[in-house]
Amino acid sequence: MTLLHLRDLRVTAGARGQETAILDGVSLALAKGEVLGLVGESGSGKSTLGLAAMGHARPGCRIASGEIGFAGHDLRALPPARLRALQGDRIAYVAQSAAAAFNPGFRLIDQTVETALRHGHLSREAAQARALALFAELGLPDPARIAGSYPHEVSGGQLQRVMTAMAMICEPDLIVFDEPTTALDVTTQVEVLAALRRVVRERGTAALFISHDLAVVAQVSDRLAIMRQGRILEEGTVRQILDAPKDPYTRTLWTIREMDAPVRPATPARLNIERVTAGYPGGGDVISDVALSLGQGRTVAIVGESGSGKSTLARVIAGLLPARQGQITLDDAALPPKLDRRSLAQLRDVQLVHQSPDTSLNPRQRVSELLGHPARHFLGLKGAALKARIDEILRSMELDPALADRFPGELSGGQKQRVALARALLADPKLLICDEVTSALDQVVQGDILRLLARVQAERDLSILFITHDLATVRAIADEVVVMRHGRIVESGATAKILGAPKEDYTRKLIASVPTLDPGWLDQRLALRMDLKVA
Repeated sequence: MTLLHLRDLRVTAGARGQETAILDGVSLALAKGEVLGLVGESGSGKSTLGLAAMGHARPGCRIASGEIGFAGHDLRALPPARLRALQGDRIAYVAQSAAAAFNPGFRLIDQTVETALRHGHLSREAAQARALALFAELGLPDPARIAGSYPHEVSGGQLQRVMTAMAMICEPDLIVFDEPTTALDVTTQVEVLAALRRVVRERGTAALFISHDLAVVAQVSDRLAIMRQGRILEEGTVRQILDAPKDPYTRTLWTIREMDAPVRPATPARLNIERVTAGYPGGGDVISDVALSLGQGRTVAIVGESGSGKSTLARVIAGLLPARQGQITLDDAALPPKLDRRSLAQLRDVQLVHQSPDTSLNPRQRVSELLGHPARHFLGLKGAALKARIDEILRSMELDPALADRFPGELSGGQKQRVALARALLADPKLLICDEVTSALDQVVQGDILRLLARVQAERDLSILFITHDLATVRAIADEVVVMRHGRIVESGATAKILGAPKEDYTRKLIASVPTLDPGWLDQRLALRMDLKVA
């Protein structure tokens, strides 16, 4: 029985008469209990379609024409109060970033039960009991502790499952999952995917599962729809799309999985980290006795689960978090632990690019201002020379210099990340630290960014420390791999050796947790879980 149908749906943005189509004539149907995966690159209209299925459009957008039918209701014709009564009750939404979606000032149990209480389905006591049951069903450890926690007190994977419980507490007919595993490490992603699929199947809930990762979507979906530029290019069963895609564009969605890092000769060490231990004020050690080296013009990837210490190590190298012991040298010169003790040249030599440009780029500054600061501070440029340098770096990042007049909010995700890279590279550093810089980008844009980094690295003899949880990215860019767990290095070596013949059980677990383009991969992975479990 058809639960949701969209017919000739058109969503636009901009002033009337000057509108741009975000969705242009989209039609699809979803049966009760069915999971449809929506796949495509950034800007393809996936999230807009997911919101439109709820009868909702983002600010600045409007549903211009077409039909949205849900369980016998025409959502476009419903009065606002009736539509709100369906949203959160019979139709629910799970956002990409659980950390951004939760209110940091309220305990998780209070936020989880809010929808059930607002819709008058359950008493507070009954709602809390159902929330705890859902926490257990979704595989959350110690549900009572999770319930009493604030958002910052649980991991990203746990928070994503709490958000799923929040969506399911009213037992909806349809859930829209918008990139629910994008920012998770590979082992956490397995747990979240397994929990989502199990709960949806057991309860007969229909779902739209939005993602840019075809391998992830294939594990939970019955059918796939491939989107590009506001249209559906092709639709079919998971096996049909994977085995015999009709549109050439579909194959580009797994482009990174077919990339391999170039073979580069060994070079003298540029960065040396010697037995470094560090932690945050008032807490214990986050990283312990870490030692590694990085050669000139080479890339070392740091991999590991969330909480393994990867980003903490990046902050220590950059001088944002002083080490408690150990030493870091760059070209045989010691780097002072504290940022304010480093010379201008040392600050220039080490540049850090953060995971999210949405938080690292000031939304109130134009691109020209964001890039102008390091050019003035490190290079002493001003006037025409400053503008010429900004134009030059934008072109080198394969961006139109006209974008210098825009604010970050007017750029795509890929463009924003290129601006963040441009800002770091304007200092002409010797060492570039990339902290999960591709994790939130779609496969096509990820591939573009990695090829861009490889070109810039070769041109500048740049050393790159690349922190990631994506092993496909590691294969595409890294000469060597360092595997971290609980703040320590458990294994390191050449990329081909570590990923091809790892010695440690933990490394094997990470590799086995990377989804493949096989719809049966998740079932096989879960069957092997006990064998691969690390004590």
